[in-house]
Amino acid sequence: MKKKGNKWLGRLLAGVFVAIVVVGGGKAWTWLSDNKLPNVKMGRDLYVYPYTTSEDVLAELDSCVSRPGSLKRAFEEHQVAHYIKPGHYLVKAGQTSAYISRMLNNGWQTPVQLRIPAVRLKSSLARAISSQMMTDSATVAEALINDQILGRYGFNSATAFSLFIPDTYEMYWTASIDDIFARQKKAWDAYWTEDNVAKAKRLGLSKLQVSILASIVKGESNLPKDYPKLAGVYINRLRKGMKLQACPTVAFLLNYETTRILNKDLQIDSPYNTYKYAGLPPGPIAVPGKEYLNAVLNPDTSSGFLFFCADPSFDGSHRFARTYSEHMKNSRDYQTALAARGK
Repeated sequence: MKKKGNKWLGRLLAGVFVAIVVVGGGKAWTWLSDNKLPNVKMGRDLYVYPYTTSEDVLAELDSCVSRPGSLKRAFEEHQVAHYIKPGHYLVKAGQTSAYISRMLNNGWQTPVQLRIPAVRLKSSLARAISSQMMTDSATVAEALINDQILGRYGFNSATAFSLFIPDTYEMYWTASIDDIFARQKKAWDAYWTEDNVAKAKRLGLSKLQVSILASIVKGESNLPKDYPKLAGVYINRLRKGMKLQACPTVAFLLNYETTRILNKDLQIDSPYNTYKYAGLPPGPIAVPGKEYLNAVLNPDTSSGFLFFCADPSFDGSHRFARTYSEHMKNSRDYQTALAARGK
């Protein structure tokens, strides 16, 4: 009887040992699966909004991971539902479930490339920024007319376009309006080197005036070779006390909703109407790129041009003139070509 009892006890202990090994091995495998073994098989850009839940993330990443169950366990273990932070995250192949959990909990974002375009409307600028960042277009649009916000950076609603230097900037997707504006102010300051400041001073222009004039040149042409000549025409006119008579400033008043300026439009009573008032308008009429700013700082004034009109070849270039009679001849040539083209 004693031998049978010992044999039964031995089997029982062996069974318990096997169970412990199996259970322990299972836990060890689970730990390895969640913390050490790669789970992401396909990378993805993940955007987490303030309203995004951990369940939303699990659903979005389901096809990207080899073991969805492992990712769900890791989310529960690290309480992602409670700690998840908004942001743009780059989920890379080879990452573990635990790493993704910690990344979301700690806000380990990957920056995005914010492209600031050279646009003519604040609404367009607001849409461009909001389409690339977490902030919505209404928030951006409001900031672009908010003198208190813009005043922190030395600008106001009339001069807001000057704050922006078209380029691509690396920023966190969750950046606030203040973050975005501060980054633009940094770019603005970087552009205004000692050399550029000296060039503006020699021309008798302030930084803002350079930006305003650059925005007008932008409105006149998309042909780089003409930029310095156009800038030279306007600077020469300013020096002589002549009205700029720049059609883009009137187009600005019409919200750029027309392709042809009529005589009645030239009578609009506004400081932006350079046909009615001498000097520069109160602020830029668009976001000018560096190429336009550079053209204003390096204008062709020595040619003495005071007038220009579109070239009758319709290639986007202009004919420049020193005298009004010469300008009228150029204008007649253009009108003739325009009429012929219409027929």
